[in-house]
Amino acid sequence: MSIDYASTRFPVRSDFAAAHQRFWDRLAEPGQWWTAAERCAIAAEVREAFQCATCRARKAALSPFAVDGPHAHASDLDEAVRDVVHRVATDASRLTRTWFDKTRRAIMSDEAYVEVVGTVVALVSIDQFCSALGLPLHPLPAPQPGSPTRYRPRSAQLEDAWVPLVPAQNAGTPEADLWISGRTGNVIRAMSLVPDEVRTLSDLSSVHYLPNQQVRDPSASQGQLDRAQMELVAGRVSALNGCFY
Repeated sequence: MSIDYASTRFPVRSDFAAAHQRFWDRLAEPGQWWTAAERCAIAAEVREAFQCATCRARKAALSPFAVDGPHAHASDLDEAVRDVVHRVATDASRLTRTWFDKTRRAIMSDEAYVEVVGTVVALVSIDQFCSALGLPLHPLPAPQPGSPTRYRPRSAQLEDAWVPLVPAQNAGTPEADLWISGRTGNVIRAMSLVPDEVRTLSDLSSVHYLPNQQVRDPSASQGQLDRAQMELVAGRVSALNGCFY
């Protein structure tokens, strides 16, 4: 499919459609740890999570681990994988290290987990963009054949995070394009165990917010909002979503 916002009732910069199209094209291809069919199934489960009775009950509970039960489902993913997708999509701020360690031992590697998180983040940002404009959600793409690359950065190491990260000083590595060496935060490094997820995040952030290299410049802005207005909106949304940052 071709993503185009030219006919919407609000003016939309052309770079939004271009960035969203790049993610849609990538979603249809094998990733680094999941096949294209699995990636599209993960995306389908992200959407299903917001209609899921179990997820709603967990969200309302004092602890998300006080509620058990099967999830509504939109794919044939294993129920344990589906649980990860639904929790990350609907209640990420209350995930715990204990839950993560149990999940990692039982069903997936660090790398596979990071790719799930990246897929959730990208899809939710585009779906919410469409919802805000009153547009229908884009149909998910048809998955293409092929196998995951299984690429893991040699420089990745375990620091204080739940998963290994590429070092902030990344000059001279295959991941040198992810950020300017030594000039980044953990919010950018968080998914660097699967470098393509950082590339997608940076691509989308550049149009939804600002290019990473401009974030620390208080005078930087784009579109109709000035920087103070951008940060007011971002801060309010982050608070509503329980975002650590």
